[in-house]
Amino acid sequence: MNDLSVKIGNLKFANPILTASGTFGSGEEFNPFINLNQLGGIVTKAVTPEPRPGNPFPRITETPCGMLNSIGLTNIGVKRYIREKLPFLQSLKTNVIINVAGKTINDFFTVIKSIEDAGGVDGYEINVSCPNVKEGGMAFGVDPKITGQITAQTRKATDKCLIIKLSPNVTSISEIAIAAENEGADGLSVINTLVGMAVDVNTKHPKLATVRGGLSGPAIKPVAIAKVFEVVNAVKIPVIGVGGIMELNDVLEFLITGATAIQVGTANFISPQISEQLVTDLQNYCSQHNIKTLKNIIGSLQI
Repeated sequence: MNDLSVKIGNLKFANPILTASGTFGSGEEFNPFINLNQLGGIVTKAVTPEPRPGNPFPRITETPCGMLNSIGLTNIGVKRYIREKLPFLQSLKTNVIINVAGKTINDFFTVIKSIEDAGGVDGYEINVSCPNVKEGGMAFGVDPKITGQITAQTRKATDKCLIIKLSPNVTSISEIAIAAENEGADGLSVINTLVGMAVDVNTKHPKLATVRGGLSGPAIKPVAIAKVFEVVNAVKIPVIGVGGIMELNDVLEFLITGATAIQVGTANFISPQISEQLVTDLQNYCSQHNIKTLKNIIGSLQI
């Protein structure tokens, strides 16, 4: 077997195939379909301090090369999450990364401290695309200063692997990446969804109740790869590529561009087995090409 392991901070992943937050529930939902322990890691759906009902319906619609969603971070809140979801996650042998969201900077700290007290997870992914209620609804992640503040605050809450998930809906993603790196982030997930919109031509109404939503799927892969390229050339910490990964060649594109790992998102809705299949496909590819370690692939882009 070839060595597919990678490291982010001090955390070692058996392989670079992770799941993307919001598309994999808390992991247990996919347990009937795949061996979760074969994955490099699971990134859970977002957890917030208090329960959130999410946005009104309709909040998902298909697009020609992907989907739009406006779920609204629906979740049961950190207290119930610890009681009802954490025991299963603690039973897994793969790495468990909890995605964390909030309305204020202190919300992120609160969620992490609560989970830290319960124990049994390997790291946290911070969703800075959340709206900051104290800044008039502006997303945290559009401002390097605020992103830095969130990173510093969450870094105080844990010594475990800390990953900041960056939004592409910004002027300069590299500035925000640098701010997160400077305040102690171990890694960066690049990218979150793009802002999109769809209209029903018969009713003349938006297809989402919130009018706009997050675009994901194959349509955003070229944007995601470009953002990964920009970020890996701006920071020294590992970057996780996210956006439109459907098959092995997509994984390889991100790794060659410089991503240390990848996350599978929208593809989970099409094929629940896709993440485990990609682990097998990558192992076979490395064997066929006599690639002993992923260091021979990661960042091998030639320009």
